[in-house]
Amino acid sequence: MTNPEVAILMLCLFIVLVLLGFPIAFTLLAMGVGFGYYAYYTGADSFADIFNNNIFYLLNQNTYSVMENDTLVAIPLFLFMGYVVERANIVDRLFYSLQMAARNLPGSMAIAALITCAVFSTASGIVGAVVTLMGLLAFPAMASANYNKQFASGVICAGGTLGILIPPSIMLIVYAAIAELSPLRLYAAAVFPGLMLAGLYIVYVIARVMVNPQIAPKPRQEDIPPAGKIYVDLLVSFVPLTVLIMLVLGSILGGLATPAEAAAMGALGGLVLAALYRSLTWRKVKESVFLTAKATAMVCWLFVGSWTFASVFSYLGGHDVIEHWFLGMNLEPWQFLVMVQLIIFLLGWPLEWSEILIIFVPIFLPMLETFGVNPYFFAMLVALNLQTSFLTPPMAMSAYYLKGVLRDEIQLVEIFKGILPYLGIVIFSMVLMYQFPGIALWLPDYLFGPYIP
Repeated sequence: MTNPEVAILMLCLFIVLVLLGFPIAFTLLAMGVGFGYYAYYTGADSFADIFNNNIFYLLNQNTYSVMENDTLVAIPLFLFMGYVVERANIVDRLFYSLQMAARNLPGSMAIAALITCAVFSTASGIVGAVVTLMGLLAFPAMASANYNKQFASGVICAGGTLGILIPPSIMLIVYAAIAELSPLRLYAAAVFPGLMLAGLYIVYVIARVMVNPQIAPKPRQEDIPPAGKIYVDLLVSFVPLTVLIMLVLGSILGGLATPAEAAAMGALGGLVLAALYRSLTWRKVKESVFLTAKATAMVCWLFVGSWTFASVFSYLGGHDVIEHWFLGMNLEPWQFLVMVQLIIFLLGWPLEWSEILIIFVPIFLPMLETFGVNPYFFAMLVALNLQTSFLTPPMAMSAYYLKGVLRDEIQLVEIFKGILPYLGIVIFSMVLMYQFPGIALWLPDYLFGPYIP
């Protein structure tokens, strides 16, 4: 076999091993070292020469590069902020107050669940935590209010994924590190696409309930508290968390702080909020630190493994094979974008966003300049597309998160049916943004000037 053929075998074998359930990070490491040993092997005259292989030097350098990457410092700080907020008992108050504030709108409880998911997932950035918590909090409330279970499950699953798109997003930090783009411009580019997607979800809910009011009955009059109490609850629960997020995001977009510095202030703000809500205990802080360290270690090993895998894959000629294949078809830029997004969409069936982003997106990045595609516009198309990795059966992870907490209350097939309309909304959002690139590019160009390659 030639080296390019070995590279393609390496990629195919990785997908097979992932589908068999092997851990992603260590699968990447093992395959990178194994195939890298073959790629860099120059012969061995003695036993000591067996370990004299450049793959070990490459692995060491990649590990050091990850540890010294300033961009990635923001990840544990944002994670810590999210875990502290999650344990501060803010979400249940937020959901209830929003539900009462939106009481006159069709599907008020579903709208409140979507807004709560968007706000909380923005602070948390952890899809599994948001869907799980909202499944325990919002789904029983909607079920007791006689909401259609299929409809309610779709709302929670779709809303829970918004956190990887709306800034400050951990996914965008990871993308910035992979593509070597400015996280500030990425955050600015994601503001309007994220708000647009959340807005389309809310519009769909209102339209769906107006067509079929039986799936989301209005709240009973006796359950509605006085208007004064509603406003006080909204002020106490919604405003502080929203202000914290806006201050973190505003300091980044305003150039007052780097993402890492803003994340540090956000982590401090999360502790202050927890203290104000009288939910700050040593046990909760310890749990937040432990979970942050666990998630950060996973991200770091993913980077080490993926960079080692990608370096060996490129050295063997894998990137060249794929690039020549695309260029050989004489595609127009729009055809290239459609084909790449279709590939990423199909990869969302078996894989999660982190695997797609770290392994497959770098394959396409070198071709953007050839086709004249703005890398920030491409990043937003990918970010929208990655929403589908949580919503696409049979491996729609948000559905499994929800099923895990609801158990026998709902069938997995019902959840799949509930999330399908939102999958269509994501695809529609991508089409809309392609037709109007200013949705993604206007704000970063306005704040930081036109992008110069």
